[in-house]
Amino acid sequence: MSVVPYKDKDGSKREQVAEMFDNISPKYDLLNHLLSGGVDIYWRKKAIKLLKKQQPKVILDIASGTGDFAIEALSLKPEKIIGVDISEGMLAVGREKVKKLGKENIITLQSGDSENLSFQNNYFDAVIVSFGVRNFQNLLAGLTEMNRVMKPDGTCVVVEFSKPRSFPFKQLYNFYFKYILPLIGKTVSKDSSAYTYLPESVQAFPDGEAFIEIYKKAGFKNTKCIPLTFGICTIYIGQK
Repeated sequence: MSVVPYKDKDGSKREQVAEMFDNISPKYDLLNHLLSGGVDIYWRKKAIKLLKKQQPKVILDIASGTGDFAIEALSLKPEKIIGVDISEGMLAVGREKVKKLGKENIITLQSGDSENLSFQNNYFDAVIVSFGVRNFQNLLAGLTEMNRVMKPDGTCVVVEFSKPRSFPFKQLYNFYFKYILPLIGKTVSKDSSAYTYLPESVQAFPDGEAFIEIYKKAGFKNTKCIPLTFGICTIYIGQK
C-alpha cells in the first residue's frame, strides 16, 4: 500500500502528489528552508559538486518543483537544463525564479511524468533529482526511465530524505518529524495533509542499501550512497 497525502480521497498517488504540490507551491520554498534550518541548500550544493568532474552539458532535473536543484546545477556551466514536474503550480514558481535570474535560455521547466518521460534514449549527460523519488508511484519504473534517457557513462545523482539510525539523533529527529514539522507545515501552508505525508512517506521509503538495490535493478552501476547530517538525507550516485 503506497503512502498518499489525502487518505480520504480517491485518485492515484501521482494525482494526489500533483494536487498536494499545487496546493503548497506558494509557500514551498519558505517551508523547505525553514523546516530544514536552511541545510537543504547545503545538501543540494554538495550533490551538484559530485558532477563537477564529469562536466555534463545537457542535464535533466526530475521532479524539478520550484527549480532549486536546476538553478544550483548552473554552477556546472551546462548548455541546457530541462526540469520536469507533474505540478504546474510548482513549475510556475520555478519559472518566475529562472526568469528573475535571466537564465531562460539555459533552464526550461516543463510539465511531465517522471515515470513516463517524453525524451529519447541516451539523451542526457546527467540526471539529477532532489526530494522527488520518494513521491514516485512506482520507484523502479521512475528510476528505470531516468536510466533510459541518460547517455552511457552518464551519472545520476539522487538526493532524498533518509532515516537517522544513531542514538540520540534518531529519537530527536523522529519527535521533530512527527510532531513539530507537521504543525509548522500546516500553519504556514494551510494544507494539513502535506506535512503529515512528508514524515509518513520518509518512513515508508526504502533508504540506504534498500534503495541501492532498486537503483541497481533499474540499470545503474558503480552505485554509492553518501549519508549527510547524521543520516537525515542521503545522496545516491549511479552510472549507466
